[in-house]
Amino acid sequence: MGHLDHAAFGWLTPVLSYAMACIGAALGLRCTVRALGATGRSRRNWLVTAASAIGTGIWTMHFVAMLGFGVGGTDIRYDVPLTVLSLLVAMVVVCAGVFAVGHSRGRTRALLIGGLTTGLGVASMHYLGMAAVRLHGDVTYDPMLVGLSVVIAVLAATAALWAALDIKSPVAVTLASLVMGAAVSSMHYTGMFAVHVQVTPSRETLPGATAMQFVFPLAVGLGSYLFLTSAFVALSPTAGEHEASASAQRTEGTAGRRQARTV
Repeated sequence: MGHLDHAAFGWLTPVLSYAMACIGAALGLRCTVRALGATGRSRRNWLVTAASAIGTGIWTMHFVAMLGFGVGGTDIRYDVPLTVLSLLVAMVVVCAGVFAVGHSRGRTRALLIGGLTTGLGVASMHYLGMAAVRLHGDVTYDPMLVGLSVVIAVLAATAALWAALDIKSPVAVTLASLVMGAAVSSMHYTGMFAVHVQVTPSRETLPGATAMQFVFPLAVGLGSYLFLTSAFVALSPTAGEHEASASAQRTEGTAGRRQARTV
């Protein structure tokens, strides 16, 4: 049995991965709040941005945490197509859940369907990412811990969608994001504790890319996307600000017409 190390760099990867999950959750919630206050194409665009932010945050959290994953007695490589597929799965399923909330008229139905779909998708992303791992040995899983990780993923997704519907203030969104980040991180490490590896020593070169060759640059790129999108959302006027601006313009227009009639 190979010795598994889930934090080869100490607290760096767990803390950084948690931060990525929180940022993605916060950005996704803010975008969803904007979407619920918009209509038509604007609502769709905000929902897509929310889904991409949450999906990116979850995926980045997973693979930043995986940078600290090691197994004694073997190197680790990652299958590039499967790793990319896990990212696409995260994006698509979160998008489905967010759109279910953004367009459904039945609140309870939307939460149940959206939470279940998104949670199963997040779990699928995790285990697809694990399936992309290449090492000298056999990987097995503890079924009970796998089941628990899936339950945590579904509960976390449902809580996230509930928060998107009910939480509006920036302070509340921040607190909800911290809780969601903790839930996603818990799901990841529960799934990782379910892993057992029977190492088979070998000198053969493993297929795939190392974490630093592929996963790290991609995680940095997606992390940059999250920060840039956060800046865009922060600088974009809210629905209330749009309404206030339009009201001010109408008031100025009315005042101008009255002045013209007086002259």
